Amino acid sequence: MPSACDSLLDDIEDMVTSHDPTPHERQFARRNIVPRPRKHQLQPAGEELQTDSVIPGTQKIWVRTWGCSHNSSDGEYMAGQLAASGYKITENPSDADLWLLNSCTVKNPAEDHFRNSIKKAQEQNKKVVVAGCVPQAQPRTEYLKDLSIIGVQQIDRVVEVVDEAIKGHSVRLLGQKKEKGKRLGGARLDLPKIRKNPLIEIISINTGCLNACTYCKTKHARGDLASYPIEELVERARQSFQEGVCEIWLTSEDTGAYGRDIGTDLPSLLWELVKEIPEGAMLRLGMTNPPYILEHLEEMVRILQHPRVYAFLHVPVQSASDSVLMDMKREYCCADFRRVTDFLQERVPGITIATDIICGFPGETDEDFEQTMELVRQYRFPSLFINQFYPRPGTPAAKMEQVPAHMVRCQQCFCLVSQIGERQRVLVTEDSFDSQYYVAHNKFYEQVLVPKKPELKGKMVEVDIYEAGKHYMKGRPVEDAQVFTPSIAQPLQKGQVSGLPQVSLLDRLSLALLQTSNDYFLIMIDKYSH
Repeated sequence: MPSACDSLLDDIEDMVTSHDPTPHERQFARRNIVPRPRKHQLQPAGEELQTDSVIPGTQKIWVRTWGCSHNSSDGEYMAGQLAASGYKITENPSDADLWLLNSCTVKNPAEDHFRNSIKKAQEQNKKVVVAGCVPQAQPRTEYLKDLSIIGVQQIDRVVEVVDEAIKGHSVRLLGQKKEKGKRLGGARLDLPKIRKNPLIEIISINTGCLNACTYCKTKHARGDLASYPIEELVERARQSFQEGVCEIWLTSEDTGAYGRDIGTDLPSLLWELVKEIPEGAMLRLGMTNPPYILEHLEEMVRILQHPRVYAFLHVPVQSASDSVLMDMKREYCCADFRRVTDFLQERVPGITIATDIICGFPGETDEDFEQTMELVRQYRFPSLFINQFYPRPGTPAAKMEQVPAHMVRCQQCFCLVSQIGERQRVLVTEDSFDSQYYVAHNKFYEQVLVPKKPELKGKMVEVDIYEAGKHYMKGRPVEDAQVFTPSIAQPLQKGQVSGLPQVSLLDRLSLALLQTSNDYFLIMIDKYSH
């Protein structure tokens, strides 16, 4: 029986002939090409532009991303490619001709915001392209009808999809990237990118995971584990530092599982990466589930003690009740989590261990909840994310008997040990939400607010802690202390596209100009290009 979409939408990947290049040939060719801004001829004086003319690459695009740092990196890559192809990336949705909405499927509220944004765009007669985990996991959802979709592994083809959407066509790219039958981590890491913060590079080291948690919708979108090779990740880090980055975040659905599909592991990657980190720059590790970090505890201790690695690790426990963990199919027990936490806290003094808790999972009893609260009271986690359970469509947990909403108890618990009077070295990388301070982090990735002085941005400075709140500390720069600049190059300007090599006029003589079916141009760089 044909699907509801069959008569409405074509997949651009099916609109090919036997003479067109294969996906493998197209991917190989793209390794040697770089987008160039399109140049359009001006209309001769007195000649009117046809009202039905649509020239892709001249429009303004607003990119909105929800969710995790992996999604944020995908959004930065899509914005970079669009800008490199000639589109104008705007921060004002009202000015945009097209909204690119990059979604998160972890919780109901995130999808609600995504759905409402689609409706708002349509009410304003904006073109819409959707991306991220929601359309990848459930592309036939009614409110996505007739919309163009970029799959989570197809972000390197965002220009093609946006070009077609600008013309009024609907295109859906949802395929997986494979090489010799093996699933790849995703799009290339050296694509053009616009970093939200020019000082911070987010690197996705793998996609997907090895688990099958009963509550998780992200698994439906990101799939099984697929890791990038170490050499590609090291090269991406090296390129980022050459563009003025002073802090790298490693991200994935489970960093602890990295490499199991390609015959390596997380510590092997980390030791190669730390070789590339300039003095004063820092590396932050992403989330890891307990089962996979257990095998590498000794190595992880040594890595977290490294002066250029934050002593910070995000290890979600979700519940301290083994019966709830079993229903969640988390593949560990609370004792495993305690072992990880105890081992790291004992050998890395001061380490910040962040964790997550889900309240109101189907079948959770008062006794189960109390076990979790006892764990929180014992470890006094300085960073604790407590979330109400949301039944996500298509997941096994959504079919379980739900805990009535009025019985769900969520208690916010925070513990930031007072450090007033201490002198700390901090790396200043961000603006505070109220724009009154700069945000810095100490070795343990604790937030320290410092005066908003331009000379401090992107610097490693010494501060005296003089105030502490529930989520932050405030630091006063030490007079006459050395201000260290970790960046080995001038950081890119906000909104500037990274990853675009500079090509001289002489070099252009050796470039072959290609025109695609979507009316945009790519430059083939031969071996003589710089």
